[in-house]
Amino acid sequence: MPAIQIETTVAANATNSNLVSGSAFEFARVRQLVSIGLTAAATGCFATITSGADVILEESAVYIKTQFPIIPDEMFYNDVMEAGDRLVIRVRNTTGAGIVARTIVLTNQV
Repeated sequence: MPAIQIETTVAANATNSNLVSGSAFEFARVRQLVSIGLTAAATGCFATITSGADVILEESAVYIKTQFPIIPDEMFYNDVMEAGDRLVIRVRNTTGAGIVARTIVLTNQV
């Protein structure tokens, strides 16, 4: 199963517009099931997740944890992406310090 595993520091009072930007799996090549786990090392991060025209997560607080999400227990966000759909994981930091965001994306052709 193809996977994306990313650790990114989101700067103080900043937004990372797409954690998976530039990844080989940012755009779906075929119809696929996508499962996403997202954690932040401290409170104050909010995420929005979209897949093509689908809103998977409207801006919400990110699960607090200092490690990568546990597979499969913390893979909270799932969707079927059609060929050509773009996966966007936007994270906004509302605090005065940088926060580490960790995400795992698993894809599986359906």
